Amino acid sequence: MRLSAVSYLNTKPFIYGLFRSDMAGMIDLSLDIPSVCAQKLLSGEADLALTPVAIIPELPQAYLVSDFCIGSTGTVQTVCLFSERPVSEIKKVYLDFHSRTSVALTQLLCARYWKIQPEFIPATPGYESKIQGDTAGLIIGDRAIGQHGCFPFVYDLGEAWAAWTGLPFVFAAWVSVKPLHPELLGRFNAALQIGLDHIPELIKILPTMPGFDLEKYFRENISYELDEPKWVALNHFLGMLAGENGYRLHRNTVAAVV
Repeated sequence: MRLSAVSYLNTKPFIYGLFRSDMAGMIDLSLDIPSVCAQKLLSGEADLALTPVAIIPELPQAYLVSDFCIGSTGTVQTVCLFSERPVSEIKKVYLDFHSRTSVALTQLLCARYWKIQPEFIPATPGYESKIQGDTAGLIIGDRAIGQHGCFPFVYDLGEAWAAWTGLPFVFAAWVSVKPLHPELLGRFNAALQIGLDHIPELIKILPTMPGFDLEKYFRENISYELDEPKWVALNHFLGMLAGENGYRLHRNTVAAVV
């Protein structure tokens, strides 16, 4: 089975579980930035991908095949808008090229929560050095770690979404474009659970990150269960992106426009 998974720190418990499980010999895993995970699913290069959820409406069929995701119930730490000025004074925003979900969330928050209309600039590598004055920047994933002390204003997108909607958020989910056998799904979910159950063990073998609490990040900032509140939040987010036509997902079934 060809898998594409996000290469970020927050995915490490899933990867650890897969390779500790009896599925280790069954998978061909590639670690990619989120946008590449989405592209591999679209192109058929991957059978299953941990992909940004904003890509789901573009798939011919979309099956959310796991009980787990990359989500948050508040502060997420690694999806943030960094700025030298308060959000009300931001005129331009560099949008991180790694993930369309975070880009879409930034645009929604600017328009409907912060009530600002900045110019959005597609970012290119090295854009972090251009965050200055009234130009802010969205930085996601591992590259956001260590940036919090570099800017006087940091707006955590998970925290902002929760304050606006009262809901958790789903950044990425395990998606297939075809149905998978129930037995395989059961083994896959069990493998992911192994990784979540062994986070303390995983932390011992990861490189140390001075000033960054890995245990807190895995246990509190990232919320891995794709529970009912996250299903509600995911449908709410995709519905906002779809506009008046609406959009609704169902567990283990094809995503459907309603």
